[in-house]
This record gives sequence, C-alpha cells and structure tokens, in this order.
Amino acid sequence: MINLPQRPRRNRKNATIRGLVQENSVTVNDLIFPLFLTEGKNKRSEISSMPNIYRYSSDLLLKEIESCLKLGLNTFCLFPSLSDKLKDKRATESLNKKGLYQVTIKEIKKRFPEAIIMTDVAMDPYSSDGHDGFVKNGQILNDETLEILAKMAVVQAEAGADIIGPSDMMDGRVGFIREALDDAGFTDVSIMSYTAKYASAFYGPFRDALDSAPKFGDKKTYQMDPANSREAILEADLDFNEGADFLMVKPALSYLDVIKLLNDNFNLPIAAYNVSGEYAMVKAAAEKKWIDGDKIRDEILLSIKRAGASVILTYFAKEFALSKK
Repeated sequence: MINLPQRPRRNRKNATIRGLVQENSVTVNDLIFPLFLTEGKNKRSEISSMPNIYRYSSDLLLKEIESCLKLGLNTFCLFPSLSDKLKDKRATESLNKKGLYQVTIKEIKKRFPEAIIMTDVAMDPYSSDGHDGFVKNGQILNDETLEILAKMAVVQAEAGADIIGPSDMMDGRVGFIREALDDAGFTDVSIMSYTAKYASAFYGPFRDALDSAPKFGDKKTYQMDPANSREAILEADLDFNEGADFLMVKPALSYLDVIKLLNDNFNLPIAAYNVSGEYAMVKAAAEKKWIDGDKIRDEILLSIKRAGASVILTYFAKEFALSKK
C-alpha cells in the first residue's frame, strides 16, 4: 500500500461524514423570493421566458405569499408591472399612496405581519422612458433623480416596507435615501443597496415581466461595466459610508468573484441576485432534458453562498423551499 498520511477521501466516505465536514449550506432563511405585482383582480399570468414565475394581481399575490410562509419562506421582494397609462417622465405613480404598489404592501403587512417585504426603488417600472433615472434631452440626470428616489423610498416605508432596495445605480442615492428615511422617522427601515449592479445581458426575462426595457439607448452610463471588479470596491465603499445595511451584487453567477471581493473587504451582509436570465437558462435546459434542473438549482445556490453571499434573491426560492419539505 502506498504511504499517504493525508487521504482527503476519508472525509468523503459516507453521507454522514460528508455532512460533518460540509463547509457551506443553503437554507430557506438565506433566500428572498422576487414577486411580480400586476393590476386587476383574480389575475395570474405566467411570464413566458420564466417558467413557473407569474405576475399576480394583489388578491392572488396574498395567497401566494401565504403559501410561501407555510414553507418557511418569509422574505419577498416586490416589483410592480404597470400599464403604460400610469407611466410618465417623472414616475409620479411611484409616489401615489393610493396606488397599487403601496396599497398592496399595506395589505400584505396587515395580513401577514411576519412577512418581510423588500421594495424596489428605481424609476424604470413607472417611467415612460424605461430608464432608472430622470431623462432630459436624452441624458439620465443623476441629482434630479435622487429627489424622486428619496420620496419614493419614504412612501414605500410609510406603506410598511421593511427593506428598501435602491436598484437605480445613481451616485449618492444611498445616503440621500438614508437621510430622507431618517428625517421621516423610519430609522429602522433597512437599505439593501444594489451596490455592484452590472450592465448585464442576463436581465432580459425580467424586463419582459415588467415591460420596463429602456425606450432608447442602454443603461451603461449608470450600471457597471462587466469587465470591472475593482470598481465594485469603490461602489461598496461609498454605499457602506452612506449607510447601507446590505451590499448586493447583481447578477450572481458571472460575478461570483465580485461577491467574494465584497465579502472579503466589508463587514456587512453581502446579498446576490440570481437573476432572471440565469433562472431561464436552467429551466430551458431542464425542459430539454439536457440537465437535472433540481440538482443544478441547488448547485448554483450553493456556489453563490460559498462565494460569500449571506442573502440570495432567487426565482428558485419557492421550489427550493418545497424541495426541503
């Protein structure tokens, strides 16, 4: 027999031993489930590019949240899908306290106070231009956008939001929103900043879901260049100092190195968004029987956790929770 003092296979010899030495694991407590809200009553429409993901009217969204809570899935990120008649250049519907988004948040918190609701702060779901910021003469204006975002965040906090999610990538927005929330008395409302949000090709199905694609140009003047990682440190340092409670990397799979980079350098929880395109590719390949979709799903989530994310936003959240029952 060969003399090998170290035999790593000894710690792999059966499932119990492998469980003892397992370094990372994913549970439902790590997950946030993104949900899409639409107008109307008793409406549920599947998003064609995202199998098993739906737009829900508020009444059916409440039922979906109830079913998730029974599985131990407690945190949800809510996105509104609105008709074009409600959109304008200044995203004024986002400030409507009697609008669909705010009224639904209130109803969720009334019915299910244990549910944690994260909201989206950006202009694109409400903007006739389809951009995350205010557009003038073909330019996305940073500082003018901050005023709108801050008001949006306060209205969402008033409705009952637990976590505010600025996804716009305007410079200075975390500090601007933090000050506005604090001035309005919402010091306990958290900010999960989309810190390193890349100008990615993986967002296509999400834009289908909200009909929020930009009406001209692209988002490269405010979202990050996929070629850059050191820039993520700059963005994270700014968000950290401006009062963010979580730092997010989006997308997740092509940016595992960035997740690790932020986790290694900042003492805040790191979140990662396992985005729509990543979800859609797995579903498409599984439908073709080219892969085992469930095993791939679990491996993907584990890789994101291993890279350093303590919070994962993922469209796989409910089916993962179901698989653990």
